[in-house]
Amino acid sequence: MSTVDRLREIVSRLRAPDGCPWDREQTHASLRGALIEECYEVIEAIERADDANLKEELGDLLLHVVMHSQMAGERSAFTLEEVAAGICDKMIRRHPHVFGDKLAKDSAEVLRNWEQIKKEEKKSRSGRLDGLPVSMPALLRAQNAQKKAGRAGFDWPDAGPVFEKLEEEVAEVRKALADGDARAVEDEVGDILFTAVNLARKLHVDAETSLASATNRFIRRFEAVERELGDRKMEETPLAELDKIWDRIKHA
Repeated sequence: MSTVDRLREIVSRLRAPDGCPWDREQTHASLRGALIEECYEVIEAIERADDANLKEELGDLLLHVVMHSQMAGERSAFTLEEVAAGICDKMIRRHPHVFGDKLAKDSAEVLRNWEQIKKEEKKSRSGRLDGLPVSMPALLRAQNAQKKAGRAGFDWPDAGPVFEKLEEEVAEVRKALADGDARAVEDEVGDILFTAVNLARKLHVDAETSLASATNRFIRRFEAVERELGDRKMEETPLAELDKIWDRIKHA
């Protein structure tokens, strides 16, 4: 018996009438949050280059695939074999330059071919951006929307115009503030963020990873400021002094 078959049998046993009460209660919807959490834990293991943890987290993620397939099988929707067969067929179909006679000279052409094949497969979709999950993190969704639009030729040639656009959006926020238009402020701040994602993309920087790194740096420096203050309360420390401590830590 393969280890995947063994895992499937374990999940089936847990879901059986005399199995685990918690596992029997789960549904596709109830496991959504845990699935997202497992994906983030896989990403964290990748970022830490921690192979042992990555192996463990991929196992947790695989458990979700088997669990959802088991629940679907119980209502005769689909099975784990059908899930595996579907992705095998998709990979072969979308890599004609490997499994067929189509040529692709570089990764950019591979992506263009991929999008064209995907478009032909999903003819029910209204456009190229139809299908981007609304539940996807906003930063990642913006990045993916821009990539898809770029592959269609709807894109700036380089980062230069994006810098200009960013400055334009900042000016529009200032104007909305001056006008006292709270709704416009929200819209224009959104445009700044969207343009910043575009700038990251044009500079070949992953926006999600870049923001995560910036947040981690902020947390490290903030905690260092707290340690330096000792028993003193941050709320009672003048901002000018906090800025000096911050700058010293930043340049250390």
